[in-house]
Amino acid sequence: MTRPTPVTPIDAPAGEVVDQLGGTLVDVDAALRRRLADVCAEVTDDPGERAEAGRDWWPLAIGWASRGRVPARPAVVARPTDTAQVAAVLAACNEAGVPVTPAGGRSGVCGASVPLHGGVALDCCGLAGVSDVDTVSLVADVRAGTFGPDLEAELRGASGVTLGHWPQSMDLSTVGGWLACRGAGQYSNRYGKIEDMVIGLEAVLADGTVVHTGGRGPRSATGPDLTQLFVGSEGTLGVITEGRFRVHPVPAGGGRRAFGFASFADGLEACRRILRRGATPAVLRLYDGTESGRSFELPDTNVLIVLDEADPVLVTATLRVVDEECAGAARLDDGLVERWLGHRNDVSALAPLWRNGVVVDTVEVSARWAALPGLYRSVVDTLGGLEGTLAASSHQSHAYTDGACLYFTFAGRPPESADDATGAWAEAYYVAAWDAVTGAVDAAGGAISHHHGIGLNRGRFLPGTLGDAFAVLGAVKAALDPKGILNPGKLGLTSAFGPAPWPAGGGGR
Repeated sequence: MTRPTPVTPIDAPAGEVVDQLGGTLVDVDAALRRRLADVCAEVTDDPGERAEAGRDWWPLAIGWASRGRVPARPAVVARPTDTAQVAAVLAACNEAGVPVTPAGGRSGVCGASVPLHGGVALDCCGLAGVSDVDTVSLVADVRAGTFGPDLEAELRGASGVTLGHWPQSMDLSTVGGWLACRGAGQYSNRYGKIEDMVIGLEAVLADGTVVHTGGRGPRSATGPDLTQLFVGSEGTLGVITEGRFRVHPVPAGGGRRAFGFASFADGLEACRRILRRGATPAVLRLYDGTESGRSFELPDTNVLIVLDEADPVLVTATLRVVDEECAGAARLDDGLVERWLGHRNDVSALAPLWRNGVVVDTVEVSARWAALPGLYRSVVDTLGGLEGTLAASSHQSHAYTDGACLYFTFAGRPPESADDATGAWAEAYYVAAWDAVTGAVDAAGGAISHHHGIGLNRGRFLPGTLGDAFAVLGAVKAALDPKGILNPGKLGLTSAFGPAPWPAGGGGR
């Protein structure tokens, strides 16, 4: 795979697509276009290419696409094929003061890869492939534009190893995107999140300088971990072009379990005890009654599915702990795990729902175990109280000794009295739902994102969440990108190109 996968068609001819957000857009003049064409494998201003580069999988943009709109289009799309080309593009744009928005598979759901202020969309999918695998040390170097299935096929086929990173967006996303937003795979309890897997980076700064961080030896004490400075920065501090990762032998053993709990809180408590004892099954997913009904036709229970893969001795020990800590729950058919495996990456219902007038999205957050039961109840009740809400539900998807990730889903439809031909009700409801969830998470002392990142949609929340530390992030941005050309308008950072135009009237900071 070499190109991003669109979430839904744009209902307008390419030449008639309209920018929805209306922020300040920067053009690329003829001189800069010629310079970019001289240093980059492909540069295009084709209307269709620009329209596709003007959006990602942010659910709100699906509704806009049904009206022939995208969030914001770049002036041109540049497609480099190596690090030197990335460096040359950034150097040229930095000199000209033109914004650059890096992107991979554009599978993000928070608007992080939307070229909010026009300029250049930097499509990094051409930076693909596994550069090296050290099977003795279990270390692999992977280029940032490599899509998930291609990565696993190459690692397993050539070297018998796996990264162990299996996000729901596996077929749609790239290694660089995983790093940019601190992504999590569905087997994270066993393998960790992407920040646990990466040990070094190659990245290009705004002025074209290429830097290498970490990766020289395990657990080095050579000053602050600069690798982690770029992981999660969503292209605002530099463009990641390659990563060095810990990999694992393809596991020889596996096992599965399924249980039903009387309450979501009871299921959370069992998960906490399992992790507390040191067991780390690859998958430990707990669904509330609403989602148990939706996913498994079991609305009268709270389903926990467990899957592990590792050395057979470790799997046996892990599942023994699981069985002991779930002894008070109802044992369900292990085939529920197979059912989950068969549908875990299915997002086909998302676009039809939006196109039929249903506003739907997911919000993943995390908090300590002590706060999770109350946070779950608070968020579901608050969402349920919003006018137009059809459903509000949650599942626990990633667990650790100190806490876990709760993954909330909400869906709403305008009341019959509301004429939403312009989408105004949908946007207002969407903002209210996100405000409600984030407010509850902040009140509980939790983290407003676990693995989807911040992007544009969550940008308004980050200054309050980080508090005094937000000024440190701003200072780092100013030092590494003095002209502010890298992915402006994201992470809630002040932009040299004007305030972020989302939500309407709320862009100033």
